[in-house]
Amino acid sequence: MFERFTDEARQVVQRAQEEARRLRHPYIGTEHLLLALLGGDGGPAAQALRGRNLDPDDLRRRIVGIVTSEGDALDPEALATLGIDLEEVRRVTEASFGPGALDVRGGKVPSGHIPFSKRAKKALELSLREALRLGHKYIGTGHILLGILREGEGLAAQVLATTGVDLDDLRDDVTRLIPPKAA
Repeated sequence: MFERFTDEARQVVQRAQEEARRLRHPYIGTEHLLLALLGGDGGPAAQALRGRNLDPDDLRRRIVGIVTSEGDALDPEALATLGIDLEEVRRVTEASFGPGALDVRGGKVPSGHIPFSKRAKKALELSLREALRLGHKYIGTGHILLGILREGEGLAAQVLATTGVDLDDLRDDVTRLIPPKAA
């Protein structure tokens, strides 16, 4: 399947791996693909996402917030029973050490090959189906975004939903921005 990827789409996969490493995640998920698409140079996916005024740093914070809330994050209610106000601790710590100083990060930075999550694999498979549906013989960045949206249950879709982005409108926009049967 990767042989059908355009150079830009291959770069997205490389940037997704870099995003996973940056966030210290031991997998490449749909969220990493989303960040990589948004960090692109202006293909259909980046244009559609930027047209929604999405900020990569804001999305990264949302991703970290969701991932840590599902993991072993600090429990504010449990700490409150001990007389500890987590928000006050966070405020003081961030005032001294900068924003995100207490954010839980994964373990050590993964080295070597980082595997795709099941949802990311599914999204990439669906990107091929989207390309075929549109009559294209290649897979570009727009097709990857369409695959992520069609998969619909990965962290990327969840994060986009928290921003208020209408996923159907985003799907329509990226489809419109993909060149018709070119390349």
